[in-house]
Amino acid sequence: MSEQPKKQEKDYTPEVDAVLPEATSIAKSGKLQEGLDKLLALEKQTRNGADAKSTTRLLSAVATLCYEAKDFTLLNTNLTLLSKKHGQLKESVKVMVELAMGWLDDVRAKQGESTWLELVETLRTITEGKIFLETPRARLTLILAKFHERVSQDPSSAPPAKPDPATGKAPPAPTPFESLQKASDLMSELQVETYSSMERKEKTEFILEQMRLLVLVAKEKDKEAKASKEKAAVSLTGDKKVLAADGEAEWIKVRVGGRKVHEGFISEKGNEDLKLKYYDLMIQFALRHSSYLDVAKYFHKIWDTPMIKEETEGRGKEALESIVYYVVLAPHDNEQSDMINRLYVNPALSKLELHYNLVKCFITKELVRWPSIEGIYGPTLRQTRVFLSGDEDGDRRWEHLHTRVIEHNIRVISLYYTRITLTRLTSLLDLSAKETEEILCRLVVSGTVWARVDRPAGIVTFRKKETPEDILNAWASDVGKLMSLVEKSWMEMNAALAVKQRS
Repeated sequence: MSEQPKKQEKDYTPEVDAVLPEATSIAKSGKLQEGLDKLLALEKQTRNGADAKSTTRLLSAVATLCYEAKDFTLLNTNLTLLSKKHGQLKESVKVMVELAMGWLDDVRAKQGESTWLELVETLRTITEGKIFLETPRARLTLILAKFHERVSQDPSSAPPAKPDPATGKAPPAPTPFESLQKASDLMSELQVETYSSMERKEKTEFILEQMRLLVLVAKEKDKEAKASKEKAAVSLTGDKKVLAADGEAEWIKVRVGGRKVHEGFISEKGNEDLKLKYYDLMIQFALRHSSYLDVAKYFHKIWDTPMIKEETEGRGKEALESIVYYVVLAPHDNEQSDMINRLYVNPALSKLELHYNLVKCFITKELVRWPSIEGIYGPTLRQTRVFLSGDEDGDRRWEHLHTRVIEHNIRVISLYYTRITLTRLTSLLDLSAKETEEILCRLVVSGTVWARVDRPAGIVTFRKKETPEDILNAWASDVGKLMSLVEKSWMEMNAALAVKQRS
Protein backbone atom coordinates (compact mmCIF):
# COMPACT_ATOMS: atom_id res chain seq x y z
CA MET A 1 0.00 0.00 0.00
CA SER A 2 1.18 3.53 -0.77
CA GLU A 3 2.05 5.80 2.15
CA GLN A 4 -0.77 8.21 2.97
CA PRO A 5 0.24 11.90 3.19
CA LYS A 6 0.36 13.23 6.74
CA LYS A 7 -2.32 15.74 7.67
CA GLN A 8 -1.10 19.26 8.41
CA GLU A 9 -1.11 19.96 12.16
CA LYS A 10 -0.22 23.65 12.23
CA ASP A 11 0.34 26.58 9.89
CA TYR A 12 3.87 27.97 10.39
CA THR A 13 3.53 30.82 7.90
CA PRO A 14 3.93 33.61 10.52
CA GLU A 15 7.06 32.00 11.97
CA VAL A 16 8.56 31.53 8.50
CA ASP A 17 7.75 35.12 7.52
CA ALA A 18 9.61 36.29 10.60
CA VAL A 19 12.66 34.01 10.33
CA LEU A 20 13.38 34.30 6.60
CA PRO A 21 14.42 38.01 6.54
CA GLU A 22 16.45 37.59 9.72
CA ALA A 23 18.31 34.50 8.49
CA THR A 24 18.91 36.09 5.09
CA SER A 25 20.39 39.19 6.71
CA ILE A 26 22.70 37.10 8.92
CA ALA A 27 23.86 34.97 5.99
CA LYS A 28 24.61 37.98 3.81
CA SER A 29 26.62 39.57 6.63
CA GLY A 30 29.13 36.74 6.33
CA LYS A 31 27.66 34.33 8.87
CA LEU A 32 26.21 31.84 6.41
CA GLN A 33 26.16 28.81 8.70
CA GLU A 34 24.49 30.76 11.50
CA GLY A 35 21.73 31.89 9.15
CA LEU A 36 21.24 28.36 7.86
CA ASP A 37 21.00 27.02 11.42
CA LYS A 38 18.05 29.31 12.12
CA LEU A 39 16.26 28.05 9.01
CA LEU A 40 17.06 24.40 9.71
CA ALA A 41 15.74 24.66 13.26
CA LEU A 42 12.39 25.94 12.03
CA GLU A 43 12.41 23.45 9.14
CA LYS A 44 12.28 20.58 11.62
CA GLN A 45 9.12 22.00 13.15
CA THR A 46 7.37 22.63 9.84
CA ARG A 47 8.33 19.16 8.59
CA ASN A 48 7.00 17.43 11.70
CA GLY A 49 3.88 19.57 11.50
CA ALA A 50 3.39 18.55 7.84
CA ASP A 51 3.24 22.18 6.71
CA ALA A 52 4.22 21.61 3.07
CA LYS A 53 4.10 25.26 2.01
CA SER A 54 6.32 26.49 4.85
CA THR A 55 8.74 23.55 4.49
CA THR A 56 9.08 24.25 0.79
CA ARG A 57 9.89 27.92 1.46
CA LEU A 58 12.54 26.98 4.02
CA LEU A 59 14.21 24.36 1.82
CA SER A 60 14.27 26.77 -1.10
CA ALA A 61 15.72 29.49 1.16
CA VAL A 62 18.52 27.22 2.45
CA ALA A 63 19.50 26.23 -1.08
CA THR A 64 19.29 29.82 -2.34
CA LEU A 65 21.49 31.22 0.43
CA CYS A 66 24.18 28.63 -0.28
CA TYR A 67 23.97 29.33 -4.02
CA GLU A 68 24.15 33.11 -3.62
CA ALA A 69 27.14 32.70 -1.30
CA LYS A 70 28.85 30.57 -3.97
CA ASP A 71 29.50 27.88 -1.36
CA PHE A 72 28.75 24.86 -3.54
CA THR A 73 30.23 22.36 -1.13
CA LEU A 74 27.75 23.51 1.49
CA LEU A 75 25.00 23.58 -1.14
CA ASN A 76 25.59 19.94 -2.08
CA THR A 77 25.76 18.95 1.60
CA ASN A 78 22.49 20.67 2.52
CA LEU A 79 20.67 19.39 -0.55
CA THR A 80 21.57 15.84 0.38
CA LEU A 81 20.90 16.36 4.09
CA LEU A 82 17.47 17.95 3.62
CA SER A 83 16.33 15.28 1.16
CA LYS A 84 17.16 12.52 3.68
CA LYS A 85 15.43 14.03 6.68
CA HIS A 86 12.98 11.68 8.36
CA GLY A 87 9.44 12.33 7.19
CA GLN A 88 10.56 14.87 4.62
CA LEU A 89 7.70 16.08 2.44
CA LYS A 90 7.84 14.97 -1.18
CA GLU A 91 6.48 18.23 -2.58
CA SER A 92 9.16 20.22 -0.78
CA VAL A 93 12.00 18.00 -2.02
CA LYS A 94 10.68 18.16 -5.57
CA VAL A 95 10.57 21.98 -5.54
CA MET A 96 14.07 22.14 -4.04
CA VAL A 97 15.50 19.81 -6.72
CA GLU A 98 13.83 21.74 -9.55
CA LEU A 99 15.15 25.00 -8.11
CA ALA A 100 18.71 23.62 -8.04
CA MET A 101 18.34 22.29 -11.58
CA GLY A 102 17.54 25.81 -12.73
CA TRP A 103 21.00 26.93 -11.59
CA LEU A 104 22.95 24.35 -13.58
CA ASP A 105 23.56 26.48 -16.67
CA ASP A 106 24.74 29.43 -14.60
CA VAL A 107 27.02 27.25 -12.46
CA ARG A 108 28.54 25.69 -15.55
CA ALA A 109 29.23 29.06 -17.14
CA LYS A 110 30.63 30.83 -14.07
CA GLN A 111 32.06 28.12 -11.80
CA GLY A 112 33.40 25.59 -14.28
CA GLU A 113 32.47 22.06 -15.16
CA SER A 114 34.00 20.44 -12.07
CA THR A 115 31.60 22.29 -9.76
CA TRP A 116 28.77 21.79 -12.22
CA LEU A 117 29.47 18.06 -12.40
CA GLU A 118 29.44 17.75 -8.59
CA LEU A 119 26.05 19.47 -8.42
CA VAL A 120 24.62 17.23 -11.14
CA GLU A 121 25.85 14.10 -9.36
CA THR A 122 24.40 15.37 -6.06
CA LEU A 123 21.00 15.92 -7.64
CA ARG A 124 21.10 12.49 -9.29
CA THR A 125 21.91 10.92 -5.93
CA ILE A 126 18.95 12.71 -4.34
CA THR A 127 16.54 11.62 -7.09
CA GLU A 128 17.70 7.99 -7.19
CA GLY A 129 14.96 5.51 -6.37
CA LYS A 130 12.26 8.15 -5.81
CA ILE A 131 9.24 7.74 -8.08
CA PHE A 132 8.05 11.31 -7.48
CA LEU A 133 11.42 12.53 -8.81
CA GLU A 134 11.66 10.19 -11.81
CA THR A 135 11.16 12.96 -14.37
CA PRO A 136 13.80 15.33 -12.87
CA ARG A 137 16.21 12.39 -12.66
CA ALA A 138 15.64 11.54 -16.31
CA ARG A 139 16.37 15.13 -17.31
CA LEU A 140 19.52 15.20 -15.17
CA THR A 141 20.66 11.94 -16.73
CA LEU A 142 20.15 13.39 -20.20
CA ILE A 143 22.27 16.41 -19.29
CA LEU A 144 25.03 14.16 -17.93
CA ALA A 145 24.90 11.86 -20.95
CA LYS A 146 25.33 14.81 -23.31
CA PHE A 147 28.35 15.89 -21.25
CA HIS A 148 30.01 12.48 -21.62
CA GLU A 149 29.20 12.40 -25.34
CA ARG A 150 30.88 15.78 -25.77
CA VAL A 151 33.91 14.51 -23.86
CA SER A 152 34.08 11.53 -26.25
CA GLN A 153 34.25 13.98 -29.17
CA ASP A 154 36.68 16.36 -27.45
CA PRO A 155 38.63 14.63 -24.64
CA SER A 156 40.43 17.87 -23.78
CA SER A 157 37.12 19.39 -22.60
CA ALA A 158 36.88 16.93 -19.68
CA PRO A 159 37.55 18.48 -16.25
CA PRO A 160 40.66 17.18 -14.44
CA ALA A 161 39.99 14.10 -12.33
CA LYS A 162 40.40 14.35 -8.58
CA PRO A 163 43.31 12.34 -7.09
CA ASP A 164 42.55 9.16 -5.19
CA PRO A 165 42.86 9.82 -1.40
CA ALA A 166 44.56 6.45 -0.89
CA THR A 167 47.24 6.74 -3.57
CA GLY A 168 47.29 10.48 -4.14
CA LYS A 169 47.23 9.87 -7.89
CA ALA A 170 44.49 10.89 -10.32
CA PRO A 171 42.87 8.04 -12.30
CA PRO A 172 43.67 7.88 -16.02
CA ALA A 173 41.39 9.88 -18.30
CA PRO A 174 38.73 7.79 -20.05
CA THR A 175 39.14 7.01 -23.72
CA PRO A 176 36.67 8.57 -26.21
CA PHE A 177 34.89 5.22 -26.58
CA GLU A 178 34.61 4.78 -22.80
CA SER A 179 33.02 8.23 -22.53
CA LEU A 180 30.57 7.38 -25.31
CA GLN A 181 29.78 4.05 -23.69
CA LYS A 182 29.20 5.85 -20.38
CA ALA A 183 26.73 8.22 -22.03
CA SER A 184 24.86 5.31 -23.61
CA ASP A 185 24.76 3.32 -20.37
CA LEU A 186 23.40 6.31 -18.46
CA MET A 187 20.53 6.76 -20.92
CA SER A 188 19.82 3.02 -21.18
CA GLU A 189 19.22 2.87 -17.42
CA LEU A 190 16.09 4.98 -17.85
CA GLN A 191 12.77 3.23 -18.42
CA VAL A 192 10.92 6.40 -19.40
CA GLU A 193 8.09 4.48 -21.08
CA THR A 194 6.85 3.61 -17.56
CA TYR A 195 6.94 7.20 -16.23
CA SER A 196 3.44 8.46 -15.58
CA SER A 197 4.55 12.02 -14.79
CA MET A 198 6.30 12.60 -18.13
CA GLU A 199 4.52 13.83 -21.26
CA ARG A 200 4.34 11.51 -24.23
CA LYS A 201 6.42 13.72 -26.50
CA GLU A 202 9.22 14.00 -23.95
CA LYS A 203 9.16 10.22 -23.45
CA THR A 204 9.58 9.75 -27.19
CA GLU A 205 12.49 12.21 -27.25
CA PHE A 206 14.23 10.26 -24.47
CA ILE A 207 13.72 6.93 -26.26
CA LEU A 208 15.10 8.36 -29.50
CA GLU A 209 18.13 9.70 -27.63
CA GLN A 210 18.69 6.23 -26.14
CA MET A 211 18.54 4.73 -29.62
CA ARG A 212 20.88 7.35 -31.08
CA LEU A 213 23.59 6.72 -28.49
CA LEU A 214 23.20 2.95 -28.90
CA VAL A 215 23.70 3.33 -32.66
CA LEU A 216 26.91 5.34 -32.09
CA VAL A 217 28.27 2.73 -29.68
CA ALA A 218 27.27 -0.13 -31.99
CA LYS A 219 29.05 1.45 -34.96
CA GLU A 220 32.21 1.96 -32.92
CA LYS A 221 32.13 -1.68 -31.79
CA ASP A 222 31.52 -2.86 -35.36
CA LYS A 223 34.48 -0.82 -36.53
CA GLU A 224 36.70 -2.24 -33.78
CA ALA A 225 35.52 -5.80 -34.50
CA LYS A 226 36.28 -5.36 -38.19
CA ALA A 227 39.77 -4.06 -37.43
CA SER A 228 40.46 -6.98 -35.08
CA LYS A 229 39.31 -9.48 -37.72
CA GLU A 230 41.63 -7.93 -40.26
CA LYS A 231 44.42 -8.11 -37.70
CA ALA A 232 43.66 -11.76 -37.03
CA ALA A 233 43.59 -12.51 -40.75
CA VAL A 234 47.17 -11.33 -41.20
CA SER A 235 48.35 -12.94 -37.98
CA LEU A 236 50.44 -16.05 -38.55
CA THR A 237 49.31 -17.60 -35.28
CA GLY A 238 45.63 -16.96 -35.86
CA ASP A 239 45.20 -16.00 -32.20
CA LYS A 240 41.48 -15.51 -31.59
CA LYS A 241 42.07 -13.38 -28.51
CA VAL A 242 42.57 -10.32 -30.71
CA LEU A 243 38.96 -10.57 -31.97
CA ALA A 244 36.62 -7.99 -30.47
CA ALA A 245 32.90 -8.34 -30.06
CA ASP A 246 30.78 -6.45 -32.57
CA GLY A 247 27.87 -4.20 -31.69
CA GLU A 248 25.09 -6.75 -32.24
CA ALA A 249 23.93 -6.44 -28.62
CA GLU A 250 23.47 -2.68 -29.05
CA TRP A 251 21.68 -3.16 -32.39
CA ILE A 252 19.22 -5.49 -30.67
CA LYS A 253 18.56 -2.80 -28.05
CA VAL A 254 17.95 -0.32 -30.87
CA ARG A 255 15.32 -2.66 -32.30
CA VAL A 256 13.71 -3.01 -28.87
CA GLY A 257 13.75 0.76 -28.40
CA GLY A 258 12.13 1.21 -31.81
CA ARG A 259 9.20 -0.90 -30.70
CA LYS A 260 8.57 1.48 -27.78
CA VAL A 261 7.91 4.37 -30.17
CA HIS A 262 4.29 4.73 -31.29
CA GLU A 263 4.40 5.38 -35.03
CA GLY A 264 0.90 6.83 -35.00
CA PHE A 265 1.92 9.45 -32.43
CA ILE A 266 5.06 10.60 -34.27
CA SER A 267 3.03 10.87 -37.48
CA GLU A 268 0.74 13.46 -35.92
CA LYS A 269 1.07 17.09 -36.92
CA GLY A 270 3.72 18.85 -34.84
CA ASN A 271 5.82 15.72 -34.34
CA GLU A 272 7.52 15.67 -37.74
CA ASP A 273 10.98 16.17 -36.22
CA LEU A 274 10.50 13.08 -34.04
CA LYS A 275 9.25 11.09 -37.03
CA LEU A 276 12.26 11.96 -39.18
CA LYS A 277 14.71 11.21 -36.37
CA TYR A 278 13.03 7.88 -35.62
CA TYR A 279 13.04 6.62 -39.19
CA ASP A 280 16.62 7.80 -39.71
CA LEU A 281 17.67 5.58 -36.79
CA MET A 282 15.60 2.66 -38.08
CA ILE A 283 17.20 3.04 -41.52
CA GLN A 284 20.64 2.72 -39.93
CA PHE A 285 19.46 -0.39 -38.09
CA ALA A 286 18.03 -1.96 -41.27
CA LEU A 287 21.16 -1.16 -43.30
CA ARG A 288 23.32 -2.84 -40.65
CA HIS A 289 21.41 -6.09 -41.35
CA SER A 290 21.01 -5.48 -45.13
CA SER A 291 17.20 -5.45 -44.76
CA TYR A 292 16.69 -3.45 -47.94
CA LEU A 293 12.91 -3.79 -48.04
CA ASP A 294 12.65 -2.35 -44.52
CA VAL A 295 14.92 0.51 -45.59
CA ALA A 296 12.62 1.22 -48.54
CA LYS A 297 9.60 1.23 -46.20
CA TYR A 298 11.28 3.65 -43.79
CA PHE A 299 12.24 5.99 -46.62
CA HIS A 300 8.65 5.81 -47.87
CA LYS A 301 7.47 6.89 -44.41
CA ILE A 302 9.89 9.82 -44.59
CA TRP A 303 8.80 10.73 -48.11
CA ASP A 304 5.15 10.52 -47.05
CA THR A 305 5.70 13.31 -44.52
CA PRO A 306 4.02 16.48 -45.90
CA MET A 307 6.97 18.77 -45.18
CA ILE A 308 9.31 16.37 -47.02
CA LYS A 309 7.01 15.62 -49.96
CA GLU A 310 6.68 19.34 -50.67
CA GLU A 311 10.46 19.57 -51.29
CA THR A 312 10.35 18.21 -54.83
CA GLU A 313 13.97 19.19 -55.45
CA GLY A 314 15.37 18.63 -51.96
CA ARG A 315 14.80 16.01 -49.32
CA GLY A 316 11.62 14.81 -51.02
CA LYS A 317 13.44 13.93 -54.23
CA GLU A 318 16.28 12.29 -52.30
CA ALA A 319 13.83 10.18 -50.28
CA LEU A 320 11.96 9.04 -53.41
CA GLU A 321 15.22 8.09 -55.13
CA SER A 322 16.26 6.11 -52.04
CA ILE A 323 12.95 4.23 -52.13
CA VAL A 324 13.70 3.19 -55.71
CA TYR A 325 17.25 2.09 -54.92
CA TYR A 326 16.36 -0.05 -51.94
CA VAL A 327 13.18 -1.58 -53.32
CA VAL A 328 15.09 -2.92 -56.33
CA LEU A 329 17.85 -4.13 -53.99
CA ALA A 330 15.37 -6.09 -51.87
CA PRO A 331 15.02 -9.83 -52.61
CA HIS A 332 11.89 -10.69 -54.56
CA ASP A 333 8.86 -11.82 -52.57
CA ASN A 334 5.17 -10.94 -52.45
CA GLU A 335 5.69 -7.87 -50.29
CA GLN A 336 8.54 -6.55 -52.44
CA SER A 337 6.55 -7.19 -55.62
CA ASP A 338 3.55 -5.32 -54.24
CA MET A 339 5.64 -2.32 -53.18
CA ILE A 340 7.55 -1.99 -56.45
CA ASN A 341 4.33 -2.22 -58.48
CA ARG A 342 2.63 0.46 -56.36
CA LEU A 343 5.73 2.62 -56.69
CA TYR A 344 5.75 2.16 -60.47
CA VAL A 345 2.24 3.62 -60.88
CA ASN A 346 2.91 6.53 -58.49
CA PRO A 347 2.71 9.81 -60.48
CA ALA A 348 5.62 11.29 -58.53
CA LEU A 349 8.00 8.64 -59.91
CA SER A 350 7.24 9.52 -63.52
CA LYS A 351 8.93 12.89 -62.92
CA LEU A 352 12.23 11.06 -62.33
CA GLU A 353 12.80 9.54 -65.76
CA LEU A 354 15.96 7.59 -64.95
CA HIS A 355 14.53 6.03 -61.80
CA TYR A 356 11.19 5.35 -63.49
CA ASN A 357 12.95 3.38 -66.22
CA LEU A 358 15.02 1.50 -63.64
CA VAL A 359 11.87 0.34 -61.86
CA LYS A 360 10.33 -0.51 -65.23
CA CYS A 361 13.19 -2.92 -65.91
CA PHE A 362 12.12 -4.98 -62.88
CA ILE A 363 8.39 -4.70 -63.65
CA THR A 364 8.49 -5.76 -67.30
CA LYS A 365 8.64 -9.51 -67.95
CA GLU A 366 11.66 -9.18 -70.20
CA LEU A 367 15.34 -10.04 -69.87
CA VAL A 368 17.59 -7.27 -68.61
CA ARG A 369 21.23 -7.51 -69.62
CA TRP A 370 23.63 -6.42 -66.90
CA PRO A 371 26.02 -4.64 -69.33
CA SER A 372 23.14 -2.40 -70.44
CA ILE A 373 22.27 -1.63 -66.78
CA GLU A 374 25.89 -0.68 -66.15
CA GLY A 375 26.01 1.48 -69.25
CA ILE A 376 22.71 3.32 -68.80
CA TYR A 377 22.38 3.63 -65.02
CA GLY A 378 25.90 3.02 -63.76
CA PRO A 379 27.34 6.54 -64.27
CA THR A 380 24.51 8.08 -62.22
CA LEU A 381 23.99 5.40 -59.58
CA ARG A 382 27.69 5.03 -58.79
CA GLN A 383 27.77 8.70 -57.76
CA THR A 384 25.03 8.28 -55.15
CA ARG A 385 25.62 7.43 -51.49
CA VAL A 386 23.84 4.11 -51.95
CA PHE A 387 26.12 2.79 -54.72
CA LEU A 388 29.13 5.08 -54.26
CA SER A 389 32.10 3.79 -56.21
CA GLY A 390 35.14 3.02 -54.07
CA ASP A 391 33.09 2.80 -50.88
CA GLU A 392 32.91 -0.67 -49.32
CA ASP A 393 29.17 -0.52 -48.68
CA GLY A 394 28.52 1.09 -52.07
CA ASP A 395 30.45 -1.62 -53.91
CA ARG A 396 28.65 -4.33 -51.94
CA ARG A 397 25.23 -2.90 -52.83
CA TRP A 398 26.26 -2.65 -56.49
CA GLU A 399 27.02 -6.36 -56.42
CA HIS A 400 23.65 -6.98 -54.78
CA LEU A 401 21.99 -5.04 -57.61
CA HIS A 402 23.76 -7.31 -60.09
CA THR A 403 22.39 -10.31 -58.21
CA ARG A 404 18.83 -8.89 -58.30
CA VAL A 405 19.11 -8.41 -62.07
CA ILE A 406 20.18 -12.04 -62.47
CA GLU A 407 17.34 -13.24 -60.23
CA HIS A 408 14.86 -11.19 -62.26
CA ASN A 409 16.15 -12.75 -65.47
CA ILE A 410 15.82 -16.27 -64.06
CA ARG A 411 12.21 -15.57 -63.07
CA VAL A 412 11.49 -14.29 -66.59
CA ILE A 413 13.15 -17.33 -68.19
CA SER A 414 11.10 -19.65 -65.97
CA LEU A 415 7.92 -18.05 -67.37
CA TYR A 416 8.83 -18.65 -71.03
CA TYR A 417 10.84 -21.88 -70.88
CA THR A 418 9.76 -25.32 -69.75
CA ARG A 419 13.23 -26.76 -70.32
CA ILE A 420 16.46 -25.05 -71.28
CA THR A 421 20.05 -26.16 -71.64
CA LEU A 422 22.47 -24.97 -69.01
CA THR A 423 24.71 -23.54 -71.74
CA ARG A 424 21.90 -21.41 -73.13
CA LEU A 425 20.88 -20.29 -69.63
CA THR A 426 24.40 -19.15 -68.76
CA SER A 427 24.64 -17.20 -72.00
CA LEU A 428 21.34 -15.41 -71.30
CA LEU A 429 22.49 -14.53 -67.78
CA ASP A 430 26.05 -13.55 -68.76
CA LEU A 431 27.41 -15.84 -66.02
CA SER A 432 29.55 -18.91 -65.65
CA ALA A 433 27.90 -22.31 -65.14
CA LYS A 434 28.95 -22.37 -61.46
CA GLU A 435 27.54 -18.90 -60.72
CA THR A 436 24.33 -19.77 -62.57
CA GLU A 437 23.83 -22.91 -60.50
CA GLU A 438 24.50 -21.10 -57.22
CA ILE A 439 21.95 -18.36 -57.88
CA LEU A 440 19.41 -20.80 -59.31
CA CYS A 441 19.71 -23.03 -56.24
CA ARG A 442 19.22 -20.04 -53.94
CA LEU A 443 16.01 -19.08 -55.76
CA VAL A 444 14.74 -22.65 -55.58
CA VAL A 445 15.45 -22.86 -51.85
CA SER A 446 13.66 -19.54 -51.22
CA GLY A 447 10.65 -20.77 -53.20
CA THR A 448 10.87 -18.01 -55.81
CA VAL A 449 11.02 -20.48 -58.73
CA TRP A 450 10.67 -24.23 -59.17
CA ALA A 451 13.54 -25.84 -61.07
CA ARG A 452 15.52 -29.06 -61.40
CA VAL A 453 19.02 -29.34 -62.86
CA ASP A 454 20.08 -32.43 -64.79
CA ARG A 455 23.84 -32.04 -64.72
CA PRO A 456 24.79 -35.02 -66.93
CA ALA A 457 22.38 -33.88 -69.62
CA GLY A 458 23.03 -30.18 -68.94
CA ILE A 459 19.30 -29.37 -68.85
CA VAL A 460 17.32 -27.17 -66.45
CA THR A 461 13.61 -27.92 -66.07
CA PHE A 462 11.25 -25.17 -64.88
CA ARG A 463 8.03 -27.20 -64.76
CA LYS A 464 6.98 -29.90 -62.36
CA LYS A 465 6.14 -33.26 -63.87
CA GLU A 466 2.37 -33.53 -63.67
CA THR A 467 0.83 -36.54 -61.97
CA PRO A 468 -2.32 -38.21 -63.37
CA GLU A 469 -4.30 -36.52 -60.60
CA ASP A 470 -2.99 -33.09 -61.63
CA ILE A 471 -3.85 -33.75 -65.28
CA LEU A 472 -7.35 -34.96 -64.37
CA ASN A 473 -7.97 -31.95 -62.12
CA ALA A 474 -6.83 -29.56 -64.83
CA TRP A 475 -9.09 -31.32 -67.37
CA ALA A 476 -12.05 -31.15 -64.98
CA SER A 477 -11.44 -27.46 -64.39
CA ASP A 478 -11.28 -26.76 -68.14
CA VAL A 479 -14.48 -28.74 -68.78
CA GLY A 480 -16.22 -26.84 -65.98
CA LYS A 481 -15.21 -23.51 -67.50
CA LEU A 482 -16.38 -24.69 -70.95
CA MET A 483 -19.80 -25.80 -69.66
CA SER A 484 -20.23 -22.48 -67.83
CA LEU A 485 -19.50 -20.64 -71.07
CA VAL A 486 -21.98 -22.84 -73.02
CA GLU A 487 -24.68 -22.26 -70.40
CA LYS A 488 -24.12 -18.50 -70.44
CA SER A 489 -24.25 -18.43 -74.26
CA TRP A 490 -27.44 -20.52 -74.29
CA MET A 491 -29.15 -18.13 -71.85
CA GLU A 492 -28.16 -15.08 -73.91
CA MET A 493 -29.41 -16.72 -77.11
CA ASN A 494 -32.77 -17.55 -75.49
CA ALA A 495 -33.08 -13.96 -74.23
CA ALA A 496 -32.37 -12.63 -77.73
CA LEU A 497 -34.94 -14.98 -79.30
CA ALA A 498 -37.57 -13.95 -76.72
CA VAL A 499 -37.03 -10.28 -77.51
CA LYS A 500 -37.28 -10.98 -81.23
CA GLN A 501 -40.56 -12.93 -80.87
CA ARG A 502 -42.16 -10.12 -78.85
CA SER A 503 -41.28 -7.62 -81.51
